[in-house]
Amino acid sequence: MAIYVTKESKVLVQGMTGAEGMKHTRRMLAAGTDVVGGVNPRKAGQSVAFDGRAVPVFGSVADAMRATGADVTVVFVPPAFARSAVLEAADARIPLAVVITEGIPVHDTVAFTAHARRTGTRIIGPNCPGLITPGQSDVGIIPADITKPGPIGLVSKSGTLTYQLMHELRDTGFSTCVGIGGDPVTGTSHIDCLAAFQDDPETELVVLIGEIGGDAEERAAAYIRDHVTKPVVGYIAGFTAPEGRTMGHAGAIVSGSAGTARAKQQALEAAGVRVGRTPTETARLVLDTLRTG
Repeated sequence: MAIYVTKESKVLVQGMTGAEGMKHTRRMLAAGTDVVGGVNPRKAGQSVAFDGRAVPVFGSVADAMRATGADVTVVFVPPAFARSAVLEAADARIPLAVVITEGIPVHDTVAFTAHARRTGTRIIGPNCPGLITPGQSDVGIIPADITKPGPIGLVSKSGTLTYQLMHELRDTGFSTCVGIGGDPVTGTSHIDCLAAFQDDPETELVVLIGEIGGDAEERAAAYIRDHVTKPVVGYIAGFTAPEGRTMGHAGAIVSGSAGTARAKQQALEAAGVRVGRTPTETARLVLDTLRTG
């Protein structure tokens, strides 16, 4: 089992004919992802060859969905065009849109996430690495060769830390790894993923990676306390961040004691989450928890 994407997922790539879209479409296909089409109004009717497989290009998401049955789109368009691309996907009512693009203005993200909620499209991102169900589907930019299928679910604000934990726990493996992005506004939260992993019978343990700034991790801790029965292991990036300085993602802004790594650690531990001080220690806690239950 998995959350959000499986081997049955049919994936569109908005921006497939651009440099980044071409590179990652080739990599996703190599990982076994069923990429069924690209979207570019100026190149509709053409196709692009990827190592012997011709992927058709459609003029719109709606056209592509009608022709292919696609249920996932991944967005690799420049920031200036991301809003219209995601609004188009939501208007077509595609179930899942994974927005890789970084540097999207917050007001654009607010607009397309609100619209997507109205149409029923789940947004992952923006400014995220995407998600992977190892051995089944890889949607975005996450390397497919650093882990394998297994019992761990992972939700992370940080792309780099997603990769590191996947590598550290590669011998155990993952059900699904979701990079939700670190912008101030995102379409899918830690809580959304926790709920999905709680309902997934093949996920035995969840790793939650957060970072300084905001209160998403504190809200996740309250949700874990009240709704999650599976073990959760956490890591908060930013324990060594100097006070008074914005670090990393645009969302990583600390106000007084609120939003600090220590405050987030305390909230998670109060909910029964074991929290590592480093990624390597976090991986050890995961293995210990799986062994001991």
